[in-house]
Formats: sequence, structure tokens, C-alpha cells
Amino acid sequence: MTIPNSVTSIGVSAFARCSSLTSVTIPNSVTSIGDYAFFVCSGLTSVTIPGSVTSIGNGTFEGCTGLTSVTIPNSVTSIGEWAFNGCSGLTSVTIPGSVTSIGSNAFSYCTSLTSVTIGSGVTSIGGWAFSYCTSLTSVTIPNSVTSIGSQAFYGCTGLTSVTIPNSVTSIGSQAFDGYYLESVISLIEEPFAITGKNDNDYRTFSLNTFSNATLYVPSGTIDKYKATAGWQDFFFIEEVGGGTPTPGPEPEEKVCAKPTIHYQNGQLSFKCATEGAEFKYDIADSDVTNGSGSTVNLNVTYHVSVYATKPNYTNSETATATLCWIDVEPQKEGITGDEDAVTEVKAMPVLIQSEGNGLTIEGAEAGTPIRVYDLSGRLIGSTTAVEGATRVNVAAAAEKVVIVKVGERSVKVRISRSV
Repeated sequence: MTIPNSVTSIGVSAFARCSSLTSVTIPNSVTSIGDYAFFVCSGLTSVTIPGSVTSIGNGTFEGCTGLTSVTIPNSVTSIGEWAFNGCSGLTSVTIPGSVTSIGSNAFSYCTSLTSVTIGSGVTSIGGWAFSYCTSLTSVTIPNSVTSIGSQAFYGCTGLTSVTIPNSVTSIGSQAFDGYYLESVISLIEEPFAITGKNDNDYRTFSLNTFSNATLYVPSGTIDKYKATAGWQDFFFIEEVGGGTPTPGPEPEEKVCAKPTIHYQNGQLSFKCATEGAEFKYDIADSDVTNGSGSTVNLNVTYHVSVYATKPNYTNSETATATLCWIDVEPQKEGITGDEDAVTEVKAMPVLIQSEGNGLTIEGAEAGTPIRVYDLSGRLIGSTTAVEGATRVNVAAAAEKVVIVKVGERSVKVRISRSV
């Protein structure tokens, strides 16, 4: 399924239970994906969420058991409840720093998940968020998290150690219950009460963890922990000398480089500095139109957008370009006086790309005048084409759409910078 870039939203349960669906391309035009949109699409193996999407709804990919990888862009600010629940094929996930909340049961029962990296924007981890992720061996909780919900990591039998940052002010019941931790590193300098070992139904850590694990606490705080409900139930408590214990450095977020667009010998191509990146593109043909009447004016203009993607990388910025053909001179040799004879017109492909405060024009014949106007007709930039690429400054543009006139051909171009 390839969703065209005329689509801006995918509705609730749009593809729910399409169990034979193996591939879906979501264009950058989509800004919202409804709850349960791909619910139990068990044949789906990978999905790239475009950088235009700001939230992942409730149950969006729940039950997608064949899903092995997912790329969450740094435009996403929230992951809803049950969003990836039961995605038993998912092996790793990186949650970007743009995300501020992870909903309850968001990744529960992702039984093949071995590692989770949570970006430094997350402030809350919902109840049952990673429960029963039985293959999970490591998780990085950033210092931005203030609350860990009930049963958040319940039954994660592969975890042997956990580090709780100083930013945490509340830990829900059974958050780390259902398995045995060998060590707990708490960076909390002012410990608050948690549910202790004698409460069989709600204790924060398992009985084995309280009885056998070592609780490591910041230097000078051991007496506070021994006097605080729940924490005092740890049989082994040790201070880490020389200051507060710190986890390893948070992995640097990996982002695909923004691709470049090229046209040569009748082929459109994309390049990216990120080795192994794949390209997701949309090409809109302005000549494909609906209407009525006996004649249609054809401009032969294509609007191209493309971004780079790679597993465990954040999607790149989207590169855009406009491809059009400029008539040069009609061919007169060999043309007879027959009124049905066709005059061949030499057409030159021109690629116009926007970057920052400038437009780059490739393909125009040297000496061709290039002028840029705003939509009111005001001239905001001009130059003359040279061999290779020609650049025009459009810093004076007051809108995101300008008119570029290459020779006698005028083309509307969307500029990428903020105005």
C-alpha cells in the first residue's frame, strides 16, 4: 500500500486486521495517524513514520506481530496507550528526545525486545509501558523522567540491573516486580516512600530483589534510605563513594543526513551522506488534474520530495525540488509543408531546489536570465545561469511560495526555509 501525498490523515482503524499487508509507505503529507490504524496487521514487517507526524495514537500498531523494526521520528511528542502492545517481533526501539510521554501498555508484551533507549525529552513512563518484555536486557531511563507508572517494567525477566535517575519523584506499585534484579542503582538524592516487600500485591520490587539485590545510593544518603518506607526493606544497601553514581553516557541520537536530488540522462536520483540509507519519496505531477472542458494546458512540471531513512536512525529532513522542462528552439530541418507535420521542440530539463535563503537551479543553459518573484509580482532576486548550478538569494521572500522564471518559463516553487 502506497498512500499518496494528497492524504493528510489516516483515520481510526483504517487498516485494522489487514493481516496480509506486508508493506506500507506513509508520505510526509500525513500529520496524524488515528487510533488502531494498523491494529493486528500481523504481516507488516517494518514501518517508517514520516517526520510530519507528531503523535502515535492508542493501539496504532497493536498486535503487529511481524513488525521487526520501527523508526520513530523526532517530530513525535507522544506515544499513546497500547501503541505497540504485542509487537512480539520488535527487537529494539529508540524513542527520540522529542517524546514527552509514553502511554500505558505502549510496548507491553514485546517479547523479543532486547534494548530500549529513551530520549531525554520523556517525563513520564506509563503503567505497564514495557511489561512482559521478557527479552529486555537493558534500558536507559533519562534524567528527564519524573514518574514511572505502576507495573511499568513488570515481568521483564531479562533485566538484571536498573538505574533510576535523580529526576524521578514517583514510582508506581509493582513497577519492577515479577522478576529478580541483582542490583538497583538509585541516583535519587531525596528518597520518597515506595511500596515495601510486605505488601504482596503492590510492592515496587520483587521479594527476591528486596532480599538479595544490592541497592546502590549516592554518597551521604544511606541514612535517608534506611529511614524511608520501602527503600529500608533492601537488605543490602551501599553508598557509592566519591559522589553520586552515574550511568554510562546516553547514546547519541543518530539522524540520517538530508538527501540531495539530481536529474541526469532522463533519470531522477537521490544521494545521502548516511551510508546504507534508503529513500522514501513522493513525486506530484502538476499535469495530472481533474476538470472539464475541451482543452488542458500541460506544463510538464514535477514536484519532488524525499527523505532518507535507516533502521535505528531518525529520519532525515525532507528535501524538495521542482523539475520542469524549458523549451529552447524548435527544430525546423526536415519539416515539410504538410499541415500534419510535427515540429520537434528541444526541451531542456531544469531542477530547482530550495535550501536556506537560496534557490539552486541546475540544467539551465549558460546565459539564460533567471528571475524570482513573490506572488504579488515583486522581483526579489535575479541572476544569469552559469555552467553547473546557479544560486539565487530569496531572503527577501515574504511567503513560502515564489515564482521562478527561467528564460520565458515560469514555475511556482515552494521554499523550505521559515519566513
